[in-house]
Amino acid sequence: MSSRVTHYPALSEEAFIERANARLEEIYGPRRDEVMRRLMTLLLHQGSALGDRARPAWSERDQILITYGDTLVDGERAPLEVLDDFLANRLDGTFSGLHILPFFPWSSDDGFSVIHYREVNPKLGDWQDIRRLASRVDLMVDLVINHVSRDSLWFIDYLAGSQPGRDYFIEMDPATDLSQVTRPRNSPLLVPVSTRRGTRHLWATFSEDQIDLNFANPDVLLEFVGILLFYVQQGARVIRLDAITYLWKRVGTSCTHLPETHAVVRLLRAILDFVAPGTLLITETNVPHRENMSYFGLERVDEQHAPDEAHMIYQFTLPPLLVHTLTSGDATTLAEWAKALPPLPANCTYFNFTASHDGIGVRALEGLLPAHDVQALLELMHRFGGYVSMKTNADGSDSPYEINITYYDAMRGTRRGADAWQVERFLCSQNLMLALQGIPGVYFHTLTATLNDHEGVERSGRLRSINRRRWDKEELDELIDSRSTPTRESFTSLKRRLNLRANEPCFHPEAPQRVLETVPGLFAIERGPLEDGRRLLAIYNISDRRQPLSIEELDQGDWYDVLDDGRPWRPREEERNVLRPYRSLWLVQP
Repeated sequence: MSSRVTHYPALSEEAFIERANARLEEIYGPRRDEVMRRLMTLLLHQGSALGDRARPAWSERDQILITYGDTLVDGERAPLEVLDDFLANRLDGTFSGLHILPFFPWSSDDGFSVIHYREVNPKLGDWQDIRRLASRVDLMVDLVINHVSRDSLWFIDYLAGSQPGRDYFIEMDPATDLSQVTRPRNSPLLVPVSTRRGTRHLWATFSEDQIDLNFANPDVLLEFVGILLFYVQQGARVIRLDAITYLWKRVGTSCTHLPETHAVVRLLRAILDFVAPGTLLITETNVPHRENMSYFGLERVDEQHAPDEAHMIYQFTLPPLLVHTLTSGDATTLAEWAKALPPLPANCTYFNFTASHDGIGVRALEGLLPAHDVQALLELMHRFGGYVSMKTNADGSDSPYEINITYYDAMRGTRRGADAWQVERFLCSQNLMLALQGIPGVYFHTLTATLNDHEGVERSGRLRSINRRRWDKEELDELIDSRSTPTRESFTSLKRRLNLRANEPCFHPEAPQRVLETVPGLFAIERGPLEDGRRLLAIYNISDRRQPLSIEELDQGDWYDVLDDGRPWRPREEERNVLRPYRSLWLVQP
């Protein structure tokens, strides 16, 4: 079977100028021409160094590993070198891509408070290590675009009243009514700072060490365009726009998803399509589902307008909705949500995942689950050793923002409590995610079935540390090579499924997806049919009880089980046409 790939054509200079002018008009109005001249000069100098980088966008072989640069250490080599060794010897050919979470010098938030954007944290390695990894797999790099560390040179400039940093931040009178601003945290929005001009109050969406940048100043935008191009020069294949939701500020609004924010994303997309076609842009927007979908720019797509915003968006609804589904034993809401997903615009796709360095966001469940189901989920995760992080609402009250727990421990049991099905339930969650339309991302600690790291929480004082353990390579190797450990079973099972998935054309990100009608204890989708008629049924028992295989499509010809090495599939006699708890089927019809 040959792999079908999706290609991106390069954007012509004429088309780029037209798009860039339109976007800059939306952002800066009468200052557009001045900013456009400076942008073209920047692209002439930095963009020309990229050369011809046109390449395929994606295929069914695309699968991305998410990890910190120092998730794996051995006490001798640079952590990035240890990671490269692990990829070569444990995961060769399994993942097409690698998302290394911020590997720059930082002061807090495990990397997301960046001090120097163009340097590699020397505790991790250097740019040579990054380029070596980029030569092995497609590299995803974070553009931490909303805020910067207080230890950055820009902020030091600000304190001294020097350029360029003097105008890089957002000063605000503390008496200003900011009650409508949507917050992802419950810390104060304005941070008092002592400067040579006296005390000033600066906008800080996330923490007092993460000071928001002022994109109303074109210098800030052009600075980040230069950083973006630098990352592409170092081998970045995917650029992740961190916290892009909050980029633009306007008093009297929620300061989320503002038109200028979308215009910035569209401008960055045009730049990449012009100077580095095939380099993908993904937006990180942990918000309710409908808001998340807006970063495809669907409202602008028609016969005359192709999609021109993000290539990929995170499927933030999936992690909490899967936990609800597998702990309740009812796939009704999951099926309804999947049915309601709109058709993907051309050359756009989802980034599917179940866990990441952050917690399991619950805002994406707004409008999908009733409040009592969300509360039951939060209470259950607490029983399984997790925590709940809060955010501040417009009225000053707090509400849940995310669950902090490893995905393996989130699958410890059902609403009735912990049980003996944890490994099977966990693997079912991953098998289900891998089959959905889009590109899958697997967090390192999901691959290794890592337990809650309560000691890490105590050391750092941060709830998110529960899912950010640092593995000693020798210890991890021993767990993977030992018999009968959850780490070994999960690692080997997931690696096998990933390798099978990468060779199945029905898992191409653009292969159609249809939710099948069945009983609440099953979730089933069809991927395909492809142009040659090939189609695949992915069927899951999401409960701890045997479920009848009441799926009409199973009677439509012969099927072959991908998970059983492509052997002809027949319901096992002992099952009597039922599916065992948490069993998965990937059935293909050539």
